Amino acid sequence: MSLKIVVLAKQVPDTRNVGKDAMTAEGTVNRAALPAIFNPEDLNALEQALRLKDQHKGSTVGVLTMGPPRAGEIIRQGLYRGADTGWLLTDRKFAGADTLATSYALATAIKKIGNVDIIIGGRQAIDGDTAQVGPQVAQKLGLNQVTYAEEILKVENGKATIRRHIDGGVETVEAPLPVVITVNGSAAPARPCNAKLVMKYKYASCHMERKGDEPWAELYNERPYLTLNQWSVADVDGDDAQCGLSGSPTKVKTVQNIVFQAKESKTLTGSDEDMQSLIKELIEEKIIG
Repeated sequence: MSLKIVVLAKQVPDTRNVGKDAMTAEGTVNRAALPAIFNPEDLNALEQALRLKDQHKGSTVGVLTMGPPRAGEIIRQGLYRGADTGWLLTDRKFAGADTLATSYALATAIKKIGNVDIIIGGRQAIDGDTAQVGPQVAQKLGLNQVTYAEEILKVENGKATIRRHIDGGVETVEAPLPVVITVNGSAAPARPCNAKLVMKYKYASCHMERKGDEPWAELYNERPYLTLNQWSVADVDGDDAQCGLSGSPTKVKTVQNIVFQAKESKTLTGSDEDMQSLIKELIEEKIIG
């Protein structure tokens, strides 16, 4: 049974290493000060997709991402590991999207791709930590969904068998195809990039990434696979009012960068008096509520 698999992936600022320059004066994330990386849990999702491709001959894996032209790097990282193709949603009208507008854009793109058996993505992105996009894509497409997946055990007879992590343990569930699956960071890590695939796809890019004077520019005519799919709102028949800021009811009032510093130390005993003093201090400092 061959499968058509789409991996939802995002290029995110590396918020795991936030320094003093990570925020702008306006209280927003200073993306220029943070390196852009492949969202970690999306890499776990990519690995699950590639394992299914290995198990089912004739299957294909495509990477779907939304962002500025530089987000084409996410597609290349997928190709380096064994993906077959990718699609970059890039348009100024997509900018400023919250989870609702993002899931709308991704859902319209998946409809354009067509006949997808499995849509798989990370549980959440490290820049927003909402875990909402995957389920919202499923809802907009009217598909079954399985969240918190740790391993796709098998796909046969039109059903996917999935082990998922739940509070207090794990459970194994079955879901009929097509299905949307979101994957935990505790799933198997992504395989390393394949050297041969890196050499094959290192010049792959979408049109907006190109300057036009690259020494290898003639390769794009000779090797069509080096041109990545680039779609705008119009290309996916999207509604402008549901994309980007105009389609985003979530408004961020402010973002603060809080750096904890050790100013002094205290040695506490296990006495009731010391414990009560500690709890009182934590409440007063609004560390606990």
